[in-house]
Amino acid sequence: MQKLALIGLAGAAGALCRYGLAAAVQRLAGASFPLGTFVVNVAGCLAFGLLAGLFEGRVQVSAETRFALLTGFLGAFTTFSTYAFESSALLRDGEWLSAALNIGGQVALGLAAVVLGLNLARAL
Repeated sequence: MQKLALIGLAGAAGALCRYGLAAAVQRLAGASFPLGTFVVNVAGCLAFGLLAGLFEGRVQVSAETRFALLTGFLGAFTTFSTYAFESSALLRDGEWLSAALNIGGQVALGLAAVVLGLNLARAL
């Protein structure tokens, strides 16, 4: 039960951080391209890779802490459902280039960021 409570609390924090960062980036960008979600997803993938890499043996944490950070906080922080919704809206509106950049960019940069995070963790 404690594990679920930690995941829930960390998830609430992750969701609030995601909302704040995405809104701030989008406000600064001022464009129809969903840059806020783009930045959040790439940053979340980097953080996930880095933490997962560190938890592989370099940094010892409890299972509860691992679940709270990776599943709770980062699970709520990197919401790909918003990504899919915004991508479908770009396609619906005929913004083909923006849709392609959003879909391909988030997938490619997200994967690259996870690999970078894992490699950074292993190099530390």
